[in-house]
Amino acid sequence: MKNNSLPLIGLTLDQESSGSYSRYKWYAIRKNYCSAVTNAGGLPIGIPHEVEQANDYLNIVDGLIITGGAFDVDPRIFGETDVHKSVVIKENRTNFEIEITKRSYDLGIPVMGICGGQQLMNVALGGTLIQHIPDREQDSLEHEQTNPRHETSHSVQINSSSKLGSIIGKKKIQVNSAHHQAVDKVPPCLNINALAPDGIIEGIEDPSHPWFIGIQWHPEFEITKSDKRIFSSFIKASRNE
Repeated sequence: MKNNSLPLIGLTLDQESSGSYSRYKWYAIRKNYCSAVTNAGGLPIGIPHEVEQANDYLNIVDGLIITGGAFDVDPRIFGETDVHKSVVIKENRTNFEIEITKRSYDLGIPVMGICGGQQLMNVALGGTLIQHIPDREQDSLEHEQTNPRHETSHSVQINSSSKLGSIIGKKKIQVNSAHHQAVDKVPPCLNINALAPDGIIEGIEDPSHPWFIGIQWHPEFEITKSDKRIFSSFIKASRNE
């Protein structure tokens, strides 16, 4: 840890241009992202999308969480010229998150990517995405679950020899699901550590990094013991334990 009794965990914020809170642009984050960090023993802070301040944040945080959101990484970033009609882009947020993810990776700072955060991590290191699962995989599961997000909706097979496997301690778990995109090709530095029954990638990691793991589901809802173990492991790594 740097200067705090608790590891300081930066969480990337979402940005909205209008809505019930304000007619002007505003940042937002779901409370349970912060609560999951607090419950695991960390001190959460929100990080706005200021690229020129990325190094300043990385000088004070002990770990970084790339959160999810109702938007997508611009396919043109990973080399695709055709953009699916379902794709929603937040250019400033994506550009900032790619930059801070790359810098964190190079510095060896623990990084967790959640849902769209996992997809961002994969793209930041040179991977690609499936733009819209139903159009690519005709027999896929319903990855945009219709039941509440605080409930599970499908199983995930965990690679027991992976870092995620050692954290969870199970070969199969139940997870929630709220995404229409997914990791496609992973870069050479990353391994796949979890798969849905239809073959959609549910987790990625760099086994040589102190803690660099992407999770396609939303463990911040802390539905299962496995979700809580992920956050506990991340906070432990952020303490340099």
